[in-house]
Amino acid sequence: MKWITRERPKIDRIACPWLIKNFIDKEAEFHFVPPQNVLAKSLELGAIPFDIPDVEYSHYGDNATFDYFLKKHNLTTNSALKKMAVIVRAADTDRHHLAPEAAGLWAISAGLSYNIQDDHKLLEIGFMIYDALYSWANNLTPKKHLDCSPFEKILHEIYVNHIKKEKGKKTPNWVKQLKAIVQDQIDAQNTITLKQISDELGLNSSYLSREFSLHFDNMNFAEYLRKTRIEQAIKLMENKNYTLTEIAYLTGFSDQSHFTRIFKQATGQSPSQYRKKLSER
Repeated sequence: MKWITRERPKIDRIACPWLIKNFIDKEAEFHFVPPQNVLAKSLELGAIPFDIPDVEYSHYGDNATFDYFLKKHNLTTNSALKKMAVIVRAADTDRHHLAPEAAGLWAISAGLSYNIQDDHKLLEIGFMIYDALYSWANNLTPKKHLDCSPFEKILHEIYVNHIKKEKGKKTPNWVKQLKAIVQDQIDAQNTITLKQISDELGLNSSYLSREFSLHFDNMNFAEYLRKTRIEQAIKLMENKNYTLTEIAYLTGFSDQSHFTRIFKQATGQSPSQYRKKLSER
């Protein structure tokens, strides 16, 4: 059978031909023409038009043409195709909140259309994308990245085991130096980066980043810095001469709202609530 739609296909107009070829009509032949010529050309070629207004195979309400193909050809029992339909619908109608994969599908489709001017070549490459998406939807959706990469999973396990073995060892001298540096920088209201610290300690920054959490309560550098700033802020709150805005500044936060958000994450209370409880003691 012959099928026809608008030229320069993206998303729905690639997804639907892929669906037709794989599940409906293996001998399908596709034609792409300017939008205003689709209906006339469909009569001339005896082709079935799709994904244009006022034809059977089109959008209905919030659903995409891909949705209609599934319903029309009794494919809604295929769970992988149903998962794909949500992604296609979300990407094709700019409702990316419906599926986290939709934004990626739109970006890839737009990029392909930008790079490839021949519509049939674009369809050929696009089919590979939908083959991959179908394999994911059919076999891989419960899996995480490390589950799909045995080599990376092994490396991760080796690293975790290494950390466990190292925990009983003596704390390196640089840990005490680093704690002092962090505190000095906060007291001076300076910003500080892990690169600056590694330079000052004479350590490789990658090594320091990797080893940091082993000696600082399983926190990365940013988390430890926030924790130290919050502890400093709590001490300053005991002095009623400081306003909360001043405390935010003195502990290195960019502004009061940033300070309030991080403080609440750390303590479960806003700075004003926390200070009020301090005064009630």
